[in-house]
Amino acid sequence: MEITPDTSNYMIAGFAVTFITMGIYIVSLYLRSRNLKQDIETLESMQNEKPKSTK
Repeated sequence: MEITPDTSNYMIAGFAVTFITMGIYIVSLYLRSRNLKQDIETLESMQNEKPKSTK
């Protein structure tokens, strides 16, 4: 009867890689959201400062 190899280290490494990847993705989403909010605020302030032309 063969002995089952111990692969728990590979399982732990796989979980670590998965959680690190998810963490990087979440940080990326947060930064994108923050930058988008800043862009919206900038565009709104530019729109408010723009003089209205009369035609």
